[in-house]
Amino acid sequence: MTQAQVPTFGAPPRGPPLTWFGCCLSPVLGVFCWPSGWARSVALGYLFYQIALASATSGRWAQAAPPEDNKTITLAVVLPESNLRYAWAWPRVAPAIAMAIEAIQGAQQLLPGYTLDTRFLSSELHGACSEYVAPLNAVDLKLYTDPDVLVGPGCVYPAASVARFATHWKLPLLTAGALAFGFKLEDEHYNTTVRTGPTALKLGHFVYHLHEHFNWSSRAALVYHDVKTDDRPHYFIIEGVYLALEEFNNLTVRHQIYSEGGDVQGVTHFIRSNGRSEYGAGGLLGRQ
Repeated sequence: MTQAQVPTFGAPPRGPPLTWFGCCLSPVLGVFCWPSGWARSVALGYLFYQIALASATSGRWAQAAPPEDNKTITLAVVLPESNLRYAWAWPRVAPAIAMAIEAIQGAQQLLPGYTLDTRFLSSELHGACSEYVAPLNAVDLKLYTDPDVLVGPGCVYPAASVARFATHWKLPLLTAGALAFGFKLEDEHYNTTVRTGPTALKLGHFVYHLHEHFNWSSRAALVYHDVKTDDRPHYFIIEGVYLALEEFNNLTVRHQIYSEGGDVQGVTHFIRSNGRSEYGAGGLLGRQ
């Protein structure tokens, strides 16, 4: 198994535009947010830097390694290798992690006597996230490198499998994805998972408070595009909103899926018939 190849620093890699907002909790800065997939990847690297900063005074790596006994902290990375459609693709995340490692090793008070090593295996199969490949490669990384930290996967289904392994192994898992409602903190299967990106749970909480504040208590309509392959991002986004609105006793919530072609008239009729407030996810919403 070879050491991970880190892309050259410079401008963000070219790929599809990514416009989600995400937030992260930092021991130094508190909560900070970022506007794009590339910046989200930088936040992931920054979060790792902050973990190392906190660990410099307490925790697993609190004691400096003797000069004659240099120790290695291994990051095991399981992310899409080349598909830039994913905000957490390795070409996006690798420079951020490399910057964090460079900052850590350049600061004398952070992890003195330790070397940081990154090992990468792909979570991709035929250009898409694979819930089959990701856990197998995570197990290989655990078996052959005995890592201290896992990074990724980001896609929901692979992340769920690997996160359960991480909990069993008692390893922290950092990911810029895994937005689904099911990764909630109280779930014992994911209690070592740290998400640096936006989550369906937080979006659901926002919509809940929006309805509560404006007393929108009659009807809500949800429309979204869903293809039951790959990561299903629109489904998981709407899931968080739907489950949050279900907590209202007297609010009627209806939802409708639209196809790839997009039946604009059908969606419009559904909204008019069922909604006083409307929420949607998918490309159809940006059309005239």
